[in-house]
Amino acid sequence: MPTRRATKPVYIGGVKVGGDAPITVQSMTKTDTRNVAATVRQIKELEDLGCEIIRCAVPDMAAAQALGEIKRQIKIPLVADIHFHYQLALESLRQGVDCLRLNPGNLRNPEHVRQVVRLAKERQIPIRIGVNFGSLPPVDGIGKSGGFSRHMDMVNKLPKAQQAKEGEYSVVDHMVATGLWEISLLEDEDFDLIKISLKAFDVPTTVEAYRRLAALVPYPFHLGITEAGTAFGGSIRSAVGLAVMLYEGIGDTIRVSLSDEPHEEVKAGYEILKSLNLRQKGMTLVACPSCGRADVDIRRLANDVEAMLKGMKSLVKVAVMGCEVNGPGEAKDADVGIAAGVGRAIIFRKGQKAKVVAAADMMTALMEEVRKVAEEKGAPVGV
Repeated sequence: MPTRRATKPVYIGGVKVGGDAPITVQSMTKTDTRNVAATVRQIKELEDLGCEIIRCAVPDMAAAQALGEIKRQIKIPLVADIHFHYQLALESLRQGVDCLRLNPGNLRNPEHVRQVVRLAKERQIPIRIGVNFGSLPPVDGIGKSGGFSRHMDMVNKLPKAQQAKEGEYSVVDHMVATGLWEISLLEDEDFDLIKISLKAFDVPTTVEAYRRLAALVPYPFHLGITEAGTAFGGSIRSAVGLAVMLYEGIGDTIRVSLSDEPHEEVKAGYEILKSLNLRQKGMTLVACPSCGRADVDIRRLANDVEAMLKGMKSLVKVAVMGCEVNGPGEAKDADVGIAAGVGRAIIFRKGQKAKVVAAADMMTALMEEVRKVAEEKGAPVGV
């Protein structure tokens, strides 16, 4: 894997993003921010799953004013998601948020942005410049706050990545130019607590935009594929796009944007990082795909094991295999595993047979071995 891109770190609350810090996983609440109790409840559930940064929508002043009470009741850093109205950003800062997300596509009045930056600088609060394909400024309208219709912005006429001819202005060019415009505004105010995202639904466009900007600025990147879709399709689309960039050393924090509960975003984020050996957090499940040799229902067994270990914080790799002959060998790098056969199962450790148990006892026996491994590693066993 290439060397990770060197970036100037920022601190979102107590969480370091960029530099030599681990790549963090974040999510966004899907509650009405004005409902403090519901929002806090959802954030606490995400904290238990390992979510490291949380973002809340701020559609109006009531939502902005709720952020202070939300922040008082949670442990992880709180980011205010701001669109259209700079006054909401100012109020969010007064409420004590740990970071702002500003959209340069719909917050384009330079003086309004400067007011926000000055207060953020005074309070030493970072700003994420959040460029999104779906809300880019009109073509020829970067930094211009009037005279354009949102329905006649000509952005959709621009060619995407891999479609543009040489010298042709593309969506990638427009995304990068939009980000650079706001970066220049912040730098003009001697403000460098900056984090950046350049998201699109189209994976090649997203990847190329991040690659292009990575060569131009030193700031950390928030990675994501916007509006990626459902838990199934969206996780795949996000994994494809994020993995390309992460493997190239680009990216400092990630959000997997799904049309599902936020805990699915956090789970998918950690699985993406684990698959690239970038983070090791919690249990990892290895399971064979099953075939005609299997004597048990592997899909059911794997799901049962996953459910049994759900929420485990120990760094334990657990394998579920359906063949007594090849199971231990195929999963020999797992800490502990099970290879099920007719009426019995082999429990193995690092590819070596530990014991043979009756099928009725295999789940209990597996959990006993998992607990032993966790204790040997000196890690917490429980959730």
